[in-house]
Amino acid sequence: MSGSELHVSLSAQGISTGATVHANLGTSALVEHAVRNGEGALAKDGPLVVETGKHTGRSAKDKFIVRDAETESTVWWGKTNVAMSPQDFAALKADFLAALGARETLYVADLFGGSQPEHRVKVRVINELAWHNLFIRTLLVRPTQAELAGFAPEYTIIDLPSFRADPARHGTRSETVIAVNVTEKLILIGGTKYAGEMKKSVFGILNYLLPAQGVMPMHCSANIGADGKTAVFFGLSGTGKTTLSADASRTLIGDDEHGWSDTAVFNFEGGCYAKMIRLSPEAEPEIFATTKRFGTVLENVVMDPETRELDFDDASLAENSRGSYPLEFIPNTSPENLGPVPANIIMLTADAYGVLPPIARLTPDQAMYHFLSGYTARVAGTEIGVTEPEATFSTCFGAPFMPRHPSVYGNLLKERIAKGQVTCWLVNTGWSGGKATMPGIKRMPIQATRALLNAALDGSLNHAEFRKDPNFGFEVPVSVAGVDSKLLDPRGAWADPAEYDKTAQTLVRQFIDNFAEFAEHVDEGVRQAAPVAA
Repeated sequence: MSGSELHVSLSAQGISTGATVHANLGTSALVEHAVRNGEGALAKDGPLVVETGKHTGRSAKDKFIVRDAETESTVWWGKTNVAMSPQDFAALKADFLAALGARETLYVADLFGGSQPEHRVKVRVINELAWHNLFIRTLLVRPTQAELAGFAPEYTIIDLPSFRADPARHGTRSETVIAVNVTEKLILIGGTKYAGEMKKSVFGILNYLLPAQGVMPMHCSANIGADGKTAVFFGLSGTGKTTLSADASRTLIGDDEHGWSDTAVFNFEGGCYAKMIRLSPEAEPEIFATTKRFGTVLENVVMDPETRELDFDDASLAENSRGSYPLEFIPNTSPENLGPVPANIIMLTADAYGVLPPIARLTPDQAMYHFLSGYTARVAGTEIGVTEPEATFSTCFGAPFMPRHPSVYGNLLKERIAKGQVTCWLVNTGWSGGKATMPGIKRMPIQATRALLNAALDGSLNHAEFRKDPNFGFEVPVSVAGVDSKLLDPRGAWADPAEYDKTAQTLVRQFIDNFAEFAEHVDEGVRQAAPVAA
């Protein structure tokens, strides 16, 4: 074994292997191993560049939760949380352990999921790839040497990209599998090199455990202003969650996954996982700077093999190119990875219909409605013949990672908003003046979004004049210093107001249809927060 000794050995966990085990290696050693193993190469300025092959994102349809006495009544079973039988998992586990035993080399990291000591979970991650071990060591919270000396893992993740599941034997859909066994506290990941599966598995564990402790788990970014007040940013991929939270004038808590306890907003992670495609130093200087640092891992970013220069505009390997880096690579980060309970909640959406205003103030009931809706819209720009945006609803802004019923998280959020008298805002980072598919229609200027956010977060926006939106019922500011008033009135920004009204009603009906499955689980106030169909 190289690296530090494991306080609890693999054999004590029932894992038998003759492999050389590299335990709790640091960044430099893991980069060295990855390059020596041919897993990746160093770019000009020092980051490790790797490719994930055909899996360039999560394999959502290949994820399963073992359905047993523990999970039968606690998991929200359906298209998101798909059941695996204990018998199929037992066969899968046996084959995983056999594959593990045949490896010549393994990498093990003992880590924390969660930065607040009272609410964190101890996770052991076992990898066949050095860069995977570096990734998860970067993304989770790294224990001190003293903490490692007595580290006893509560949950274990085994990630073997070379493993191929057998649907007939293991009850899987394909050769790829992410299988979660809550009772055995074991997660098996096989058939994919996409590293994000590991971090999202830990997010899923915490999303299952924390509500029972009265802690609200959130798919969000969070930062702290100069006034010491915390802001939380909910949002699906592509809405600007990472970009808007990496603001040099504010202290970053984290960019993706947090818990909201009685005393703090705490990061689940010790690193960030940012989109790299079309990254620019002008729009995102803090994130761009991480791509020139040793210790950053870049997935599916195209690199010139001769000059080792990076091309962030080249999507030939993946549209979802990613970079992982330690939290401290971003200037002005919280050393404890936590901050006070929030004063403001921002729900980000990229509305490709051009219907929603750039910012709106929400009541607690409206906040719960929009949280459970988890709306954004996408434009499949690469598909021939696409003429309409596509609405996406991901409940709690993170449905794939929420094992319990959405109402559990929604009610927790509403209680905490009321208790803390939190101000809630809906921010549209999408398109204005028409649908995204219309000629000449551009995305909301990031400068305008930042100006509106700053006004909301410093409290000045609360003193503006507001109007009530006729479709959604929330409050929209009439004018804000430094922002073109035309942006604040989406209907007025359209060349044809009648076409806006028609499009708005299409979106309203999609909201209403989507929310039907939650209506019986919420109170009347939340039901009344729904948009109004004409």
